[in-house]
Amino acid sequence: QVHLVESGGGLVQAGGSLRLSCAASGRTFSTGALGWFRQAPGKEREFVAAITWRGGSTYYADSVKDRFTISRDNAKTTVYLQMNILKPEDTAVYYCAAKPGPISYPAILRGYVYNYWGQGTQVTVAS
Repeated sequence: QVHLVESGGGLVQAGGSLRLSCAASGRTFSTGALGWFRQAPGKEREFVAAITWRGGSTYYADSVKDRFTISRDNAKTTVYLQMNILKPEDTAVYYCAAKPGPISYPAILRGYVYNYWGQGTQVTVAS
């Protein structure tokens, strides 16, 4: 079992920045990925970014590329999502998800391959 806890959400003005954190505990794994997804009211959940656990390869949705950066700490227990130049359309509940075991592109972009999910953190960007 992998337990994920997100933090760092909040209210920010358009153009501002926030950094989300996802602390992972429980079962450890040497391969797999951690991803960030988001869901806005009335919309489907969408992929935001992901990072592979072993090699640190990163993947981004086109809508956040060059604005968001995903990273992990050396102990590989926490994953971060640095969000810059935030826009009102970035408003959503952001979820962290973990996929232990082998994973490759494009599966890493798909929410259904992730086994564990956090409770989510609200990000609101005011115009």
